[in-house]
Amino acid sequence: MSISDHRYIFVCGLHRSGTSILFRSLRDHPEVSGFHGTDSPEDEGMHLQTVYPPSGRYGGAGAFGFHPEAHLTESSPLVSEANRQRLFSEWSRYWDLNKTYLLEKSPPNIIRTRFLQAMFPNSYFIIMLRHPLAVSYATQKWYRRYRVNWRGFRRIFEHWLVCHEIFQSDQKHLNNSFVVKYEEFVAEPYKWVNAMYHFLGLSDYSISQKILSDVNKRYFNIWNKKLSGIFSGPMNRMIIGQYEKRVRCFGYSLTDPNWIGPVVP
Repeated sequence: MSISDHRYIFVCGLHRSGTSILFRSLRDHPEVSGFHGTDSPEDEGMHLQTVYPPSGRYGGAGAFGFHPEAHLTESSPLVSEANRQRLFSEWSRYWDLNKTYLLEKSPPNIIRTRFLQAMFPNSYFIIMLRHPLAVSYATQKWYRRYRVNWRGFRRIFEHWLVCHEIFQSDQKHLNNSFVVKYEEFVAEPYKWVNAMYHFLGLSDYSISQKILSDVNKRYFNIWNKKLSGIFSGPMNRMIIGQYEKRVRCFGYSLTDPNWIGPVVP
């Protein structure tokens, strides 16, 4: 089967945003083929190809979005027929080409949607947003656990804003995009997964993934505790003053972490 015979599903969302469980849930559908059992961390497609640089080239989690060259659009010199064939060939080693829907997930997809659409016009983008406090603390925890290139909370938090603002600007150029909040997804996973299946033109299907609904709570508790700290309190209140308005545009709040609102373009 040729490239044009398929529909391509790209899951987008920063590291620690819940995209892995979303990816596995979509992969459950019998008409979808997604990477499985590869040597790539979380079966991420960015590590299974040689056309464009993975996020690690730009500092990895909490950093790649700060590099303008990591943001790829349809204007990238990487967009070519030769690279399209090469990317399809490299990913096809891990897809079942007997299926129409082919699924891929990688964190930097969030700032590469326009590039991916140019490479695969029959593309659908599913974007997972998660509260920036949860993403930032979870990313910081990951760095501490593995003791690699540790970076501070504020820098990771700023990275969340930069990447999502880039996506918000890019979204108007996309033909097919679906945005879901992690918090809403984990509260009603079956509802949201089937809404995504409908968006893709697929029938309902029962997912088998175990999905936890209260993971954010631990990170909100850390934030609230630090707000009352002698040293951390003033710094966190400064973060609120500087970033609350920008965070609110994505339906989140630093003053009330449990609040969920609409995304405001």
